[in-house]
Amino acid sequence: MKYDSLSALVVQAEEQNMPLCRLILKDQAETAETEEAALLENMERALTVMRDSVENGLDAEKRSASGLTGGDAYKMNEAVKADKNICGKIFGSAMVKALAVSQTNACMGKIVAAPTAGSCGILPAALLTIAEDKNIPYEKVALSLFTASAVGLVIANKASIAGAEGGCQAECGAASAMAAAALVELCGGSPKQSEHACAIALKNILGLVCDPVAGLVEIPCIKRNAMGVANAFVAAELALAGIESAIPADEVIYAMKKIGDAMSPALRETAEGGLAATPTGKKLCEKVFGHC
Repeated sequence: MKYDSLSALVVQAEEQNMPLCRLILKDQAETAETEEAALLENMERALTVMRDSVENGLDAEKRSASGLTGGDAYKMNEAVKADKNICGKIFGSAMVKALAVSQTNACMGKIVAAPTAGSCGILPAALLTIAEDKNIPYEKVALSLFTASAVGLVIANKASIAGAEGGCQAECGAASAMAAAALVELCGGSPKQSEHACAIALKNILGLVCDPVAGLVEIPCIKRNAMGVANAFVAAELALAGIESAIPADEVIYAMKKIGDAMSPALRETAEGGLAATPTGKKLCEKVFGHC
């Protein structure tokens, strides 16, 4: 398969009467000339790294080398455990995990770039949270990563997953769309509903710029991961309720590419615009590097 159209993948899944994850796993095994079980085992290892990166990011005392970030996942986790967050346990737990994985990345810990390091917290936060809440078997969660990967491949092939090329819409947007599609599948939705969830999630983040303070993947990247997983849950909820995206996913992806192409270079990971160019952003840069 070419992975240049999400709707084409959905049609194939429907024709073969199988979930997207099984279609993708079958295709990848044939392409790699290996057994499906071997690929699934590799994906389970990736899921284990995701789970470990959550645990590593919950350390209250750990700080990034820059000193700019650290401890936020712990604070959010304490609020959730004390039932003080306003959005309930599932939503709160997902934000905890997104912050934790992103913090692990900022501290140079081991993460899975899904699809990038800057957006690494969104997908694991979504899948691990729903798996815990609904007691979903580990293998089924690992299988859903194949659906997420297919969405990421289509976006990468037809637009971009790089902040330097398409802004944060290409990083957190892609990760959020991947997570939304996988969430729908894990919750019993159809391939078509996963496609709608992808479209909705990506539409919600169109135009998001990449403006890292001091050029580091910390501010605002870590908190944008929390936003990204929240967006994934919103998109999945809407799609599972039967709400459809008026604009097909493939057209949303194309729109994202055109928006990214139109963005000023100052808003594409150069740290020359947006939040990085604010007075406080410049002071933080000077705090880390001595100059800006």
